[in-house]
Amino acid sequence: MDLQLDEAIVRLLEANEITDQAVLQRLLAAEGHAPSQSTLSRHLKRLSIQKVGGRYQRVEPGPAAPTQAITVIEAPPNLLVLKTSPGYAQAVALMVDRSAAIPGLAGTVAGDDTIFIAVKDPELLLEVREQVEQLLRLA
Repeated sequence: MDLQLDEAIVRLLEANEITDQAVLQRLLAAEGHAPSQSTLSRHLKRLSIQKVGGRYQRVEPGPAAPTQAITVIEAPPNLLVLKTSPGYAQAVALMVDRSAAIPGLAGTVAGDDTIFIAVKDPELLLEVREQVEQLLRLA
């Protein structure tokens, strides 16, 4: 883990309105850091930095903020669609994916404000929905 790179990324994002990873790479290079695009992406993910409102910024959702704005919609036969506030979908999807308490969960795909949850067996759709809703209430 490169803590100096992490510190430089956070500092540059706080001081500049950065809308593109290539711009961030150039700024980092000017300071003596030369991460590849994939390395930079991994650091951004680990630092909870996402593109929100057209620019990169830290997304640190509080426990109540994202859960109050989540709507769960069934899309039979085996999908759930979660609608969140902008910028929260990836954090919520990660929380759902990491929960071992949801039997029948195949996985998630997240955008900015929408999450698709795939259920292994259509007969488990309601049970998975209930488990996801319970997880979101506890978050």
